[in-house]
Formats: sequence, C-alpha cells, structure tokens
Amino acid sequence: MPKNNLVEKSKPEDEFIELYAEVSAIIAEARKNAYRAVNFAMVQAYWHIGEAIVKYELQSKDRADYGERTIIELSKRLTKKFGKGFSLSNIKYMRQFYETFQKSHALRGELSWTHYRLLLKVKTDAARQFYEVESVNSRWSSRELGRQIDSMLFERLSLSKNKDKVLELSSKGQIIEKAEDLIKNPYIFEFLDIADKNDYLEKTLEQNLLDKLQKFLLELGKGFAFVARQQRITIDGNHFYIDLVFYNYILKCFVLIDLKTKKLSPEMVGKIDFYVRYYEKEIRANDDKPTIGLVLSSDKNQSIARYTLLEESKQIFAAEYRLYFPTEEILTREIAAVREGFETEKRLAE
Repeated sequence: MPKNNLVEKSKPEDEFIELYAEVSAIIAEARKNAYRAVNFAMVQAYWHIGEAIVKYELQSKDRADYGERTIIELSKRLTKKFGKGFSLSNIKYMRQFYETFQKSHALRGELSWTHYRLLLKVKTDAARQFYEVESVNSRWSSRELGRQIDSMLFERLSLSKNKDKVLELSSKGQIIEKAEDLIKNPYIFEFLDIADKNDYLEKTLEQNLLDKLQKFLLELGKGFAFVARQQRITIDGNHFYIDLVFYNYILKCFVLIDLKTKKLSPEMVGKIDFYVRYYEKEIRANDDKPTIGLVLSSDKNQSIARYTLLEESKQIFAAEYRLYFPTEEILTREIAAVREGFETEKRLAE
C-alpha cells in the first residue's frame, strides 16, 4: 500500500479519537454536575427536615420526653423506608443544621453534607463562617476541612489581627495581599511520621515534610508551589544549602524556609536573612516580588524574635511548628500570651 494512503487512513482515526475524548469529557462533566446537584438537593432536604423537626418540637414542648422519643421513632421509620442516612445521630445533626443555619438560601452548593456536619462542630459563629468560606474558596475536601478545623486554622490566622481584621477574615476568608498574610504561628505538622517527637534530626523533619508534600502544602496555605530542596548557592567557592524553596504564585515571590529542631536563635535569623539577600541579588527576576524568608523552629522564643527580627526586615519571619494538634485550651492560652506581648510592646513604643 502506498505511504500516502497510510497517512490518509490514520487521519480519520485521529479525528475519531479526538471526538471520543471530547464526548467523554462532556459526559464526565455532566455526571459531575449531576452529582453536585443531587448532593446539594440532599443538603437542602436535610435542612428542611431539621426545620420540620424543630417546628414540631416547639408545638410539643409541654411534653418533656416526647421530642426525644419522636426523633428515635422517626429515625427507625425513615431508615426502614429510605435506607442509610437517617440514623439517630444524623437526624439530630439535621435538627442542629437548621438551628445553626437559619437561612436556607445561605447554604453553599459547593459543600456536601459531610462538610456541614464538620462545620456544626465549630463552636463560634466567626470561626464557622471562616471555614465555610474557605472551604469554597480553597475547594477543600471534607477531609481537608476536618484537618483545618482540628488544627485551629482560624485561631492561628487571627492571632496577630485586630478585631476588624478578624471580622474580615471571618466574612471573606484568608486574603493574601502581603508577606505576613502567609505566616501562621504555630504551624501544625501532625501528619508527619516521626516516632520520637523529642529526638529527631533536621534532615528527618525535612524528608518527612517532602514525603507528605501535599499535606505540607495544605498547611503552608494558599498559592505555594515546591521549587527545590537543599538548593545549593555558592559564594567565593563556599557552598551553602537552603533547606526548602517554594514559590507563591499569589504574591509572585520566592519563599525560603530554614528548618530547625531547636529554639530560635539570632544565628538562625542571620542565616535566613543571608539567603534572602542572595536571592534578591542573584535569583529574583524583575517581575518577582521581594523574597520571603521563614525560620521554622521547634520553639519560636518570643524574646529572641523581638530583638532579632528588625522592623526594616519586612520579609523575614520566624514561626514555631508542632508535631501534634494543640488542645484548644493550650492554643487559646498561647494566643492570649502573644497578644499581651504585642500590647506591651505597643505601650513601650508609645
């Protein structure tokens, strides 16, 4: 067969493959949209079930234990008729769902019933609203949402903000406009597999973070892309190694991270400052914003940070990391202590 006939024969096949791919994509998107529509319809249905239960209970409030017995019987009958999804605990969640989200038009179609069940566990309205907005904005799965709630992300982000900024955080979610908007304190690395939390090497910490890169990026926050590990820079024949290099595409800048398993020291701050200065002169492109440097240590050491992170070093930060979820009591106490330190420094400056 002539060569040109082979070419002619392959062309229709290529076109068919393209058609098949296009049609497959259309069907996949339609199914995804249908799933979302059905999912949101069920979320709305659960809200209305909760509404019906609350209204019924209000009419029967003079009968003390009647409401609870009604919920139990309702669960049994609905489960028998419709199957899974109507357990006693789930019915109670539906009631709480209505009581917490009084305006059904405010429900978000992007969120599943599992998302909303997690949101119901959040104690304050401000924090709950933040997690709801961020779940939509950042497209968190229910698992990611659960992890952010457990790590008290809202409380950590609101640490250095005044009341107006905390309200803005609650209503709009996390807005990244400047370097300090990226920083949390502490960072939570509970997902790392470090057997002895009291005795581990910096290279162990680094390796574990990269092994769990997806979870590490989630904890770092919005807009981070991994660039390099142990990036070598050479000055006058001397080699230096930057632990981790990222690029934040929201702020359009490099972020250099130095990992430490000890308390923060002036030497650590000087080292990250040196790396940032090198990046500014040798690596940063004209359209890149100023490089950010972050020292992550096992203990921030507030006093050292106060005297080594000078006001003119707007791009150098120090933060603490934890290898476990903090309890609400501990984190609340630490946040209060940090805020008290801020206020003391403010009074002294005045």
